Amino acid sequence: MRKALSLVLIAVFLVSLLGGLTVVPSVKAVAQEVTYNLGTEPAAIDPAITTGIPEANIELQVFDGLTRIDNNNMPQPAIAKSWTISKDRKTYLFTLRDAYWTNGTPVTAYDFEYAWKRALSPEVASEYAYQLYYVYGGEAFNTSIKVGSKYYVQAVDAKGNPLTKKEGDKDVPVPDMKKEIDPSKNIGVKALDAKTLKVYLQSPTVYFLNLTAFPTLMPVCKAVVSTNDKWADDINTYVTDGPFKLIEWSHNEKLVFVKNPTYWDKDKVKLSKITYYMVEDESTALSMFQSGQLDAAANVPTSELPKLVASGEAQIFPYLGTYYYRFNVTKKPFNDVRVRKALLLAINRAGITQSITQGGEVPALAFVPYGIADAIPGSDFRKASQETFYKDNDIAAAQALLAQAGYPGGKGFPAFSILYNTSNRHKAIAEAIQQMWKKNLGITCTLKSEEWGVYLDDESRLNYNVARAGWIGDYMDPNTFLDMFVTGGGNNQTGWSNKSYDALIAKAKATTDPKARMATLHAAEKILMTDMPILPIYYYTNPVLLSKSIKNFYQSTLGFVDWKNAYMG
Repeated sequence: MRKALSLVLIAVFLVSLLGGLTVVPSVKAVAQEVTYNLGTEPAAIDPAITTGIPEANIELQVFDGLTRIDNNNMPQPAIAKSWTISKDRKTYLFTLRDAYWTNGTPVTAYDFEYAWKRALSPEVASEYAYQLYYVYGGEAFNTSIKVGSKYYVQAVDAKGNPLTKKEGDKDVPVPDMKKEIDPSKNIGVKALDAKTLKVYLQSPTVYFLNLTAFPTLMPVCKAVVSTNDKWADDINTYVTDGPFKLIEWSHNEKLVFVKNPTYWDKDKVKLSKITYYMVEDESTALSMFQSGQLDAAANVPTSELPKLVASGEAQIFPYLGTYYYRFNVTKKPFNDVRVRKALLLAINRAGITQSITQGGEVPALAFVPYGIADAIPGSDFRKASQETFYKDNDIAAAQALLAQAGYPGGKGFPAFSILYNTSNRHKAIAEAIQQMWKKNLGITCTLKSEEWGVYLDDESRLNYNVARAGWIGDYMDPNTFLDMFVTGGGNNQTGWSNKSYDALIAKAKATTDPKARMATLHAAEKILMTDMPILPIYYYTNPVLLSKSIKNFYQSTLGFVDWKNAYMG
């Protein structure tokens, strides 16, 4: 606006100076519309059940939580205009501002209480419910057994082991009918009135305010959601409270958002329209970008990346994440740690990052990536204790381990497949690893590509042998990379279980001393890297196709794009 105004003033000055001119040239306003390639059809857009980055990059445009993460990755007031924290850092009292849903009704503390308890409820089966285990009673409720309309703790035997019974071919948990859990009384989130939300935590959690900006903790409109299980499947019932409003969802084609007129902070939102496309083929997306059909895209063809970065058409953003493979440890031969380690050691990560990804990625010789602070100011968790746990491309050690497991030279190794979601990059990496295992270990495997939603479902049901995975941090702490692998964790998806590991994660969550807490997390990672239910490959960077017309573009190190403050210029 200032630029437009200054041009008009200059024109007026020239008219008065030169004389004879009666028409002032008009300045054409830039349309505040942006097109972005999400790259895939979202599996869902209900914040209680989604787990992927594509889904989060939809939900962050249409929802506001208690807080919202700023350009420095710090939580700032959003629906909560202020809060107080008790001295023991376990009780939070949030005061909500005047805010409204897209249907015109007020956003209340009751909506937050309902949303959090809904995400924790066993029947919703949210994979991310553990993000609310920090709330007092959250885990107990999430792991409870529903009988009729009531919830009960699972019964245990004399040794404390959970009791189950057979129903058909399934093991079903047995409820302890003497130990009822009442969600209205036994969970530490309570609306004191429409504008006041009280949260009581199990133990002090240094990153809790960051979590309140995470999709799983977003509010939902209780009046709508409590009466309609399919509310998020229809744009007419998809009631939200964020800077933008979803007005069109053409499946496998596009999503269209417009500026939300009921948003509390609408005066700061400059974009009037956002269109998300779902083009999975990166080369096609690049052609659309270069022809002006796209302003930005989440994925960049790896073969074109160096040239695109040099031309300024692509930018590489930091990304707090690890690209890795999961092993299904419930299936032979992947139940043998020697096999898992042999496969891990027999790949050339440096070759993959230099020849395939080409985005400045670093070979991953552990799981937690660089970029997270350790206990001592200025230190990095990855460097503070054990920086690497194995050697890259250690063929001799890999061959010895495979022989010890009973498959010398790969003889007798059973057929298996690598599962990945449809993507040229994932395919190229899988093909490279397939060839490395054939050359270095003498074993063969097939490749299996699946559409995003089907792939997520097969991973969650352990319907795979080896599967591509990527984990991006949910907050700036090593725990976000480690607590997912606890026994039965919603995002574990390997079948792996280790009681010592579980105990260390639980201890870290209850520890307030920074040095002791980080030492516990380092010990947990060492167990993970010893049992090796996963195969780390590289630490992410985040290349993005980005038009120079987009101003104030923000993509966090957690991979979330937030269009709230962006504009076209």
